Amino acid sequence: MFTKLYEKIKEIIKQNYLYFTFYFVLVAVCLYPLPFYIYNGGGTIDVSDRVEIDGGYSSRGSYNLCYVSELRATLPSYLLAKILPGWDLVPMEDLSLNEEETEEDLMIRDRIYLNDANMTAISLAYQKAGKEFSVVDASNYVIYLDAYSKTDLKIGDDIQKVDGKIITSLSDLQAIVQERKVGDVLTFEVVRDGKTITCTGEIIQQEDSQLLGIALQTSYVYETDPEIELHFSDNEAGPSGGLMLTLSIYDQLIPEDITKGRKIAGTGTIDSEGKAGAIGGVKYKLAGAVKDKADIFIVPNGENYEEAIKLQQEKNYDIEIIGVDSFEDALEKLG
Repeated sequence: MFTKLYEKIKEIIKQNYLYFTFYFVLVAVCLYPLPFYIYNGGGTIDVSDRVEIDGGYSSRGSYNLCYVSELRATLPSYLLAKILPGWDLVPMEDLSLNEEETEEDLMIRDRIYLNDANMTAISLAYQKAGKEFSVVDASNYVIYLDAYSKTDLKIGDDIQKVDGKIITSLSDLQAIVQERKVGDVLTFEVVRDGKTITCTGEIIQQEDSQLLGIALQTSYVYETDPEIELHFSDNEAGPSGGLMLTLSIYDQLIPEDITKGRKIAGTGTIDSEGKAGAIGGVKYKLAGAVKDKADIFIVPNGENYEEAIKLQQEKNYDIEIIGVDSFEDALEKLG
């Protein structure tokens, strides 16, 4: 029975091999990733779906993160982007810091940026609300490797020790490098994918400096009172929601309802001093806020604000746009 079935299948393949070959080649071509990303619009996410504070105050309105929809281009989507309005092609090289970086490197770095933005939002909001928080852990992640670096470190590695010395910040690593000489090889103890491994890196000469050709991002973990939990999905990344996240956390920590029943959308990074930083993709994020019927769109002052106002005038968007320089500035203008 099985012999007859095998012979029949073999005969079918033999008679239709050109069809099968064409089909598999077509599928492979259509699925093969091209060195482009496609931006095709944005939307909003209610921050209350991402933030959970024990005993936190509720608001009549909402804070909403603005995001950009992006996907890796394939041949069919690339052709669509050439035709459809609002579908923009962005070369991968515009998103990479050097030609050696992969798509996975970009995602890992953006996840580190997201985590750092989240922790900064927590510390700033708790500080401004007069609530308790303390550092319980810190990680020193590799976020960039120069093309000329001589190391087997990877983006996302969490550096624990260098030549047996515990590393707490980039300055600790820089001090070790300056104590040594060009050509010396340092030994790194790092955590990668949950496992502790050993890597090496050679000190090199660049102009008047000796260095390793790597960049680190120190990210903290906090213990808070009241307790807070953040719920971001694996496909969410980047620091551009920092300002809105800080506002949302702060509003849940104080009795006053800053939203006053309004649907507030916005974007912008936040640093430890509360300064709002510029972001990319304003046109997509503003369009998403308008589509989701937000009352207010908060955006960092400068080029971001100017672009938003220009788009509002061109497209006759029915939304209030607020340009801010800092967290405090945003609170004042929302009041």
